[in-house]
Amino acid sequence: MGATGLSLIAFLIGHVSGNLLIFAGEHAFNAYGHALISNPMIYVAEAGLLLLFVSHFVTGIVLTKENRDARPIGYQRNDRAGGASRKSLASTTMILSGLVLLAFVPLHVNAFKFGAFYESAAEPGVRDLRRLVIETFSAPAYTAGYVIVLAIIGFHLWHGFGSAFESLGVGYSKALKRFGQALALIITVAFISIPLVIYLSEGAL
Repeated sequence: MGATGLSLIAFLIGHVSGNLLIFAGEHAFNAYGHALISNPMIYVAEAGLLLLFVSHFVTGIVLTKENRDARPIGYQRNDRAGGASRKSLASTTMILSGLVLLAFVPLHVNAFKFGAFYESAAEPGVRDLRRLVIETFSAPAYTAGYVIVLAIIGFHLWHGFGSAFESLGVGYSKALKRFGQALALIITVAFISIPLVIYLSEGAL
């Protein structure tokens, strides 16, 4: 669970770094997208990413079931434990935020990987992915839903980073926990900035 979680976080860092190129202009962003899809290793990378995602999700389901089976009678109250406990809203809703992510990823891939193919006027043969992104986030309903889901994913990362290292035997560290929370916040804000800037600029980015 920890290994696949950290691998997926590493992917998110790379993914959002590439996505932020949309602020660098049409050529930079479309060149980035074209470099990805024209690389023959993209299919191997996508297969590996899918395997990581499925493994992480299945492991989460198994661990949740094992935890519930170990305590067949649930708590009467589910308050914050307080004191030395590290129980939090983020930690107790990991399976729920994970399910949101599970539903979101196929929709996200369908919208952008398999969305409308516009050819760049400036670079024939190159997909104008930037145009598709701007058109998509010019729609208020889609933008609002996207921002909400990304906030939920950020909530998942808030607990997931430190928890992953604990699962790998590193042990609890306040510094590591704070670093993970800061990283989750940075990743979330970076992702959310894209649809918000596009929508607020009314597609004039």
